Amino acid sequence: MERLTISLDSDLAQQFDEYLKAQGYSNRSEGMRDLIREKLEQQSIQKQQEELKSDANCIGSITYIYDHQERELASKLAKVQHDHHNIAISSLRIPLDHHHCMETIMLNGQTSKVRAFCNEIIAKPGIRHGKAYLVPVEVKHSKHEGQDHIHNTPQN
Repeated sequence: MERLTISLDSDLAQQFDEYLKAQGYSNRSEGMRDLIREKLEQQSIQKQQEELKSDANCIGSITYIYDHQERELASKLAKVQHDHHNIAISSLRIPLDHHHCMETIMLNGQTSKVRAFCNEIIAKPGIRHGKAYLVPVEVKHSKHEGQDHIHNTPQN
């Protein structure tokens, strides 16, 4: 592990300390590492998309809130997931009250296709607070005890 020293103006340092406290960090170093990782992940995904690499892959999730009683919205969301069953590998729906649900879908696939899936969900009328979180991965083919399988190794 390398030790780095940074200088911050007083206001920024105070805001950072407040952020760390609110997020439950016990020290500045871990908070800074997480912020750097997050920025590098965003940059890597953006670079992959800009280069339009057909082999660039990611894992991630999309979370959003919707009113399950809104006309046909739940069935439209289910159809999108079924149409992209190779990308949407798992989902969790949590009832928030008598009308609203929060849903999280776990994703895996080519970054461009995963991003298109997320955009399709978030663009649906009635979707609120939609947010995608993608992590670039390197796909490695492996064999263990005679079984072929794939490893998705996070980059950075």
